[in-house]
Amino acid sequence: MENISSLKPLPRTFYKRPTLDLAEQLLGCIIIKETLEGIAAGTIVETEAYIGPEDQAAHSYQNRRTKRTEVMFGPPGYTYTYSMHTHCLFNVVSGKVDHPEAVLIRAIEPYYNIELMRKRRNKIGKERDWTNGPGKLTKALGITMDDYGHQLTDNPLWIAKGDTRGEMVSTGPRIGIDNAGEAKNYPWRFWLKGNTFVSR
Repeated sequence: MENISSLKPLPRTFYKRPTLDLAEQLLGCIIIKETLEGIAAGTIVETEAYIGPEDQAAHSYQNRRTKRTEVMFGPPGYTYTYSMHTHCLFNVVSGKVDHPEAVLIRAIEPYYNIELMRKRRNKIGKERDWTNGPGKLTKALGITMDDYGHQLTDNPLWIAKGDTRGEMVSTGPRIGIDNAGEAKNYPWRFWLKGNTFVSR
């Protein structure tokens, strides 16, 4: 494991790529979050792409512009957080300005300060169950709705380059969007094949 201080934020240019490409390239990257409790970090092992306004599963479907979706209409590389069933979910804004797209981070593998993650998740069971879902990983890392609109090249929340040498990527339909018409079948979920922290 590297010294956490050596993990520098990815440049803004990293995020300036097509959303499907970004969703795949984020695999293996490391999310770092600083809080008063300490720093925690995890390796991204599963993502989902949402490409509004044509994507019926996207919050920005048909260019829906609300207080919640506003950050997606800006430049890529910013944080889009939203609440679902009391959970905070973390997305990376993608796409060009006025093209509201995003990548949901679905699962991470603990990378740094595992004890802090354990405490936050109040878990003593299997480590994989602490972060193998989008609402679980935000609790483990300390990501909250206060991070909405944060630029991911700056602390206290940033994404750093990881190491995916030898890792195989799988793709398939996204999860939990049964009411999204034909969009529910789009193979826009990406994960590291064989990684035990993938949500399902």
